[in-house]
Amino acid sequence: MERIALDRAGYRYPDGTEAVADVSLSVSGGEFIGLLGANGSGKSTLLFMMDGLLKDYSGSVRLDGKEIRSLGPKDIYRRMGLIFQNPDSQLFASTVAEDVAFGPLNMGMSRSEVDSRVDEALRAVDMSEHARKGINNLSFGQKKRVCIAGLLAMGHEILLMDEPTAGLDPMGEYRMMGLLRKLNESGVTIVMATHSVDLVPLFLDRLFILSKGRIKRGGSPEDVFTVPEEMESVKLRLPHIAELIHKLRHEDGLDFRRTPLTVGEARRMLLERLGGG
Repeated sequence: MERIALDRAGYRYPDGTEAVADVSLSVSGGEFIGLLGANGSGKSTLLFMMDGLLKDYSGSVRLDGKEIRSLGPKDIYRRMGLIFQNPDSQLFASTVAEDVAFGPLNMGMSRSEVDSRVDEALRAVDMSEHARKGINNLSFGQKKRVCIAGLLAMGHEILLMDEPTAGLDPMGEYRMMGLLRKLNESGVTIVMATHSVDLVPLFLDRLFILSKGRIKRGGSPEDVFTVPEEMESVKLRLPHIAELIHKLRHEDGLDFRRTPLTVGEARRMLLERLGGG
């Protein structure tokens, strides 16, 4: 089922800057979608349009078939929520449990239901043991997990993520992506803005390359990551593994059927190549 759909959507800021132009894409329920682009490419603006924060757009932005600017905040936020790049923009309660409970309480849920939802949400993001911990005593990555828990406790079926791995160390990045994949496998639809090309092939179903507010290419990671020159034109690069194999194919003449995007794929192909003589 189509959950989010944009048809020739565009947005221009009051100063005249065209941030998004003529974007058409759709997101089905249960998908894990990436918006990949350099800084200033329009990724965050596109998420704000999807979330209903920016309504003075051209074209169409629909949530479950309804134009999002015709929906009230409660209609939107019962189903979909946005995680900002900086978690401190969303956290304001004293403790983890209090912050996660804020949304459900304001939706009019009973105390018992709120407690149940908080427990379930914290388990989902592996933060149960930190329920009574002060927000100010959390690491950056833990704060991001609490933000996600707050949306899950409200019953959100769709998560919009603005650079969820920004500010994390390499292990923190991998753990965050593993968490998002686990949530996605449980049925949560995820749209993630990122510029981390090396993580994308491991987790995402589809991705869209943005440059100057326009979609330059879309499809599976295998479809999108083609040649370095095309990525350079939008101020990105191939994943390191793909770049290595591309050079071995085109500069060193080694015969590879295709360009792998992960270490595991590259390892298997190299072993096949070496085993073949």
